[in-house]
Amino acid sequence: MGRGVPQGRRSGGATRGYDRTDRLNELLARILADEVERIDDDRLGFLTVASVVTDRDLSMARVYVTSDVDDHGLLEALAEHRPRLQRAIGSQARVRRVPPLTFVVDDTFRSADRIEEILRGLSPFDEEE
Repeated sequence: MGRGVPQGRRSGGATRGYDRTDRLNELLARILADEVERIDDDRLGFLTVASVVTDRDLSMARVYVTSDVDDHGLLEALAEHRPRLQRAIGSQARVRRVPPLTFVVDDTFRSADRIEEILRGLSPFDEEE
């Protein structure tokens, strides 16, 4: 036989339509969520790791977070804890290199709450008969 793709494997690294990067993103999100729970820092508030988006070449991982505290203080605290979080990834994930973490506040929930608040404040249209 030649040097083709081994039987039972698909080219491109995708398995059942689920990309390796997607699996890595989910793994990193779980590792970070677990590690954040262990950090005793009031500046983090009630922090949730919403998702992680990693570049294919592992040059960077954007970590989307939500919290009930001030965004500036939150990002400052996460920057201070970045080395610990990267070490956790290094010890728990099988990756050649740990991508540098960049933290981003995910405003999706805040925006949804604000829209819901506005909609509740609207009065229903008066129907003419």
